[in-house]
Amino acid sequence: MMLAVFILMTMVLGACSSESSGESDNADGSKTISFIHWRGEDKEVFDKLIEKFEKENEGIKVDMTIYPSEQYQSTAQTLIRDGEVGDVFTSFPGSQFEIMDKAGLMTDLSGEEFISNFNESLLEAGQKDGKQWAVPYQLVFNQPVYNKGIFEELGIDIPESWEEFLAMNETLKENGYSPMAFPGADIGPGQLMNSMMMNNATDEDIFTQLENGETKLTDEWWVKTLSQFKELADKGYFQDDSLGTKHDGAIALMAQEKAAMLGSGSYAMASIKEQNPDMELGLLAPITVPADEAVYEGIHTTTFMMAVNKNSDTKDEAKKFIEFLSQPENASTYANETGQHLTVSDVNYESEVLKNTADWMDKETRFQPRYLINSADIEKAVIASIQSVIGGTDPEEAAAEAQKVVDQFVE
Repeated sequence: MMLAVFILMTMVLGACSSESSGESDNADGSKTISFIHWRGEDKEVFDKLIEKFEKENEGIKVDMTIYPSEQYQSTAQTLIRDGEVGDVFTSFPGSQFEIMDKAGLMTDLSGEEFISNFNESLLEAGQKDGKQWAVPYQLVFNQPVYNKGIFEELGIDIPESWEEFLAMNETLKENGYSPMAFPGADIGPGQLMNSMMMNNATDEDIFTQLENGETKLTDEWWVKTLSQFKELADKGYFQDDSLGTKHDGAIALMAQEKAAMLGSGSYAMASIKEQNPDMELGLLAPITVPADEAVYEGIHTTTFMMAVNKNSDTKDEAKKFIEFLSQPENASTYANETGQHLTVSDVNYESEVLKNTADWMDKETRFQPRYLINSADIEKAVIASIQSVIGGTDPEEAAAEAQKVVDQFVE
């Protein structure tokens, strides 16, 4: 009899626990929304903004959880599926956004008033089938960061062709610098590939064509890109053991002025400045063709795409939080304290880093090609081919191996 009572109480408590976990009401009557993302370097400013949001919106609390970016890429869909986590969640554009969309995990934000707080031309990455499923928050430039002081010291002008880019790297190497700190162990290949290929394949639909079988990685545009990666590696323009270097390590090389460039993007500039506040930084992109054949000057991405979980019990509160972050005053706080350009209109950029790179908002840049690969498997194969040639594999062989993967997914 006691056993029966115990089992009954356990079942009742379990049911209560299950029911309460689906609700977001706290004992004091407030509601808690879960906010998940991958930007660990932004924790301090988000803590400040969340504190302000909670004061302005009594009855709503925000529980923020931050995951390493690689873990977030692979597990976010599972985390948010049941609505218990990630009332507001973030997504990378491209394959992760496509996965979230196909799984039906996002709430349609098309009619929300806060959409007008954003620059309309920068919202496309979060749209599908005529609806706004997520709002990109950050505008970043995915191309190498460079040390202006070193360039001025050596009298180096920004290269406008592949020959000039190689000559610049040789000058840096001759003067004792690693020309480029390349984080080949994690994000480097997937970042540098964009500016390396932007003028080798100027059609912005090139990866759609790849996935449709209309072009191949064994065609000239990709083999040439791989050959140029190999040339940089063979000539010693990356640091030793570049394939074993992670982004944090590459940032340290840049901050210590052992390397003159960093092969990632503008989002790393704040971290470099944190370690070396006196360093003046700029952005440049390798031009892989003769100057008169260049179509694009660089790469941009609208990312950190905020969405509301379709399975959330606190959708209204989640939307209020996104609205709060999109208000120009709060967006300006985030931008200046993180060193990020944003998609929000009327942001007041005050930080030195942002002022130094503001001119890139007016240059002829192309949306990051890698994020236009819808298949995560194909994306991995493309990136692996870059790592392979840096490791010494012949470009045509590396391209052929990657194409074998692509062929498995071509419709």
